[in-house]
Amino acid sequence: MIGRATQVVDCRESMGLAKGGGLAQRGTLSEAARPDVIAIAMSPGRRHITKPVCEITYGLRREGIQTSVLVLNSGAGVPESFPQAAGRGYGPTFGLTEKEVAQIARHKIAVIHLGNVKSHVIFKTRDILALADIPAVVVAQCPVDFEDFAREGVKTRLVKPTRPNTVTKGEVVDIVTGVTRGATCGRSKLNAIAKVLNRHLADMSRAEETASKSA
Repeated sequence: MIGRATQVVDCRESMGLAKGGGLAQRGTLSEAARPDVIAIAMSPGRRHITKPVCEITYGLRREGIQTSVLVLNSGAGVPESFPQAAGRGYGPTFGLTEKEVAQIARHKIAVIHLGNVKSHVIFKTRDILALADIPAVVVAQCPVDFEDFAREGVKTRLVKPTRPNTVTKGEVVDIVTGVTRGATCGRSKLNAIAKVLNRHLADMSRAEETASKSA
């Protein structure tokens, strides 16, 4: 097939930030026609900006993957569950609203980009997946692996949680690291994210077909 495939996107529910409205406002969802993938971004601001998520979204849509984008209303800071000993501080508190949880849950798989600080990435992911029962691909700048998440009670595809009780409903199914916060996302990383998502979406499609035949 030669040419372009058109994707219909239900645009943000409020104006964007900065000149031309190019940066998505906090607490808004840009929704794809089919609820396959949802990319979750931190709230925009001087430090926590959404540039990598925007580029990831464009790259995935170019590959034909239907991708919605949710910019969290309270995506900066750390969650209430973050250990005081790890330096929680007195800044903004990370959290999700009931509306955001519902928006995430109606998609098949989530792409979560939460910055560069390893402990923040782990605990923010834990808070999201504690509320939303969805498989997730974590995209981060810092090195992080399945064992890091499992150690804090997060369900993962390869490693079982080591805490006495599993904290999350959702599960980390893949991790892509080396995606720098606030910088251009390279083609190799975009390809890696698209490859991971295509594989999981194909597996889900086959599972749905098998279930429908056996029903």
